[in-house]
This record gives sequence, C-alpha cells and structure tokens, in this order.
Amino acid sequence: MNVPFVDLSRQFKPLMPAIQAAMKDIIERNAFINGPEVKQFEKHMADWIGLPGVCGVSNGTHAIYLVLKALGIGAGDEVITVPNTAFPTAEAISLAGADVVFADIEPGFFNLDPAAAERAITPRTKAIIPVHLYGIPADMDAFLSLAKRYNLVIIEDVAQAMGARYKGKRVGTMGVAGCFSFFPSKNLGTFGDGGAVSSGDAELIKKVKMLSDHGRLDKFSHMVVGTNSRLDTLKAAQLSICLDHLDEWNESRRKTAALYNELLKPYGEIIRPRVTDGCEAVWHLYVIRYAKRAELQAFLNTQGIKTGLHYPLPLHRQPAYEYLGLGEGSFPGAEGACREVLSLPMFPFMRTEEVEAVAKAIARFFETGR
Repeated sequence: MNVPFVDLSRQFKPLMPAIQAAMKDIIERNAFINGPEVKQFEKHMADWIGLPGVCGVSNGTHAIYLVLKALGIGAGDEVITVPNTAFPTAEAISLAGADVVFADIEPGFFNLDPAAAERAITPRTKAIIPVHLYGIPADMDAFLSLAKRYNLVIIEDVAQAMGARYKGKRVGTMGVAGCFSFFPSKNLGTFGDGGAVSSGDAELIKKVKMLSDHGRLDKFSHMVVGTNSRLDTLKAAQLSICLDHLDEWNESRRKTAALYNELLKPYGEIIRPRVTDGCEAVWHLYVIRYAKRAELQAFLNTQGIKTGLHYPLPLHRQPAYEYLGLGEGSFPGAEGACREVLSLPMFPFMRTEEVEAVAKAIARFFETGR
C-alpha cells in the first residue's frame, strides 16, 4: 500500500463549499486587506484559546519577530532557544537584531532542556523561546520559574502545537505571548502563509498589530517604523471556518499517534516520541529516532511509504550561523536527535490500514536483518 506523508484534502474537502462561499463574498466586496473577517478570526481564536488578545499576522516567523520588536528586544540582547527546530525560530531572533543563544534538548525528549537554558543565561539574556516541537508541549512550569528568577520573558513558539495542552492549559497562553504558524501543513493551516500572536497583555497585542501594519494606528498616522506583516482577509475567513474543526483534527492525530505507539512497541531499536506526564500533544509530526535512519527511510520508500526529515541539520551548524563558532559536539543531545529523527506519515483522518501498512513495512525492514 502507498501511504502519503501528508494528505490535506481529507480535512479540507468537506469544508470547501463554506470556504469557497466565504472567499466569493470577499472577492465581490474587494475586501482583501484588513477586511472584517480578520477581526472576526482574531476574536474567534481568542475565544478558542482563552485569552483576550490575538493578532493575525503574515506568517509564524513574523509572529516571533513582531513580539520581540514589541518587547523592545534587539541589539545587545540575547534570546535562548533550541537548535533542533525549524530555522525561522532563530531567524526571527536575528531579524529583531538580538543574538541567538542555543541550549540543548532535555534527555529523552525533543524540547529545550530548562536546565541547559538556565546554564546559558547571562546578564544580556532577555527572553527564552521554548518550541513545542512536533506538537509536544515543552516544560512550561520550569521555564516560567526561570523567567521569574532571572527577570526574563517567555515567548512560546506554538507553530507546530496549536491545541496542545500543558497540565490542562493550552500552549500559547502561559508565556508573555504565543506565536503561531498557519503554514498549510500545520494543525491549523491556511492556503499559503499565515500566523498569529496570542497574549493576555492587551498593550503587547496593540503594539504587535501596529508594527504589523507599517507602524500605524490609523490610515495616515505611522507611530513607528513597522513592516507589512498583515494576515490576508481571504486566509482569515478560511482559518475561522477551519478553527471550528481543529479539535476534531487534533483528536484524529492523537488516535494515529496512539496506534503508532502500540504497533512500534516490538522494535526496541526505534525510539518513540515521549510526552511529559500531564500533557496532551497534538502530533503535528510523529517523529521516531533510529540510528540507521537513512537505511530505514530508503527501505520505506521502496515500500510506498513516504517519510520526512525534521530537522537533519541543527541550527548552529547551518551556514547562516557559522559565525557563532559552534562546532560538532556543542549540543550533543540535539545533534544526536538531528542525526536520527525520521518523520512518519501523520495527518488528520489517516486510516487505520495506512498506519498498519507503515508498521508492517518497518517490520519487513527488521526481518531483512538491516
């Protein structure tokens, strides 16, 4: 059986009549920029997440960048994050003018280690950005404790984890701000790029909104130099429709992850992803670790099983960050994960027989004595 890595049509197809009707209405009104649907989505998401403020923005990268700018974090400041995530997390820090500081992952997990982050704190540290990687919540209690002790702010990177819960609380509601991506394959995705910032701080949301719209509060008054980072009206309308179905989509992902966990138990060589007790993941990706990743991936491809790599090269080894002088061995936990991670097919409404086909293909791989 051929199994795709992702199939977005299964979640979008039933909603297309409503989405097309909403988009047709916007097109007929020519309300493409800052149309009423943007505010409607922001309120919808704020109600859903349980915070008073949400600002839609152009993408997840700018969500982080705008929060840093709104907080006045920039040149001369340091921001700590993890090196085994997507490039935009670090890129946004650099774009804001701050210095990126990496810290290793927690042993046995994929997320930033609070103890390693604490060791990286200096007098110049202003913020920590824990990434809820692959849809698995980071240890927020520990990071909030660090913020209190060292007078820092915690900015949550929720790009892959919309809907996940940490001890009953939705991720994106515990730090000073939550930064979301609506890239098409995300748990809540749009037809292109999109993002949002959530916060309980109304003044912060006001600043982010101003910065995202050329630094203005009204059409002709530009208070500061900002950028064009607005969420398009067409995308806002689509996202609002889809948000009503996100909990269902996430539950489907959880069922798939639970089946993977059960079917992969016999293979001790494969390290399955772990979730901290009391947390609920939303499985943007289902990522295993295996020492012979390349061989397994190549074999699965011959069996019609499509897989992905997230992320094979740690950020401190990217050419853009060579100037940091952080060679191999700087962050052994993250580097080890980057060498071994393999993302298996994962998307809403993945069929039981498809998950079983993946597991059976992995069984055949080990039967061949690889």
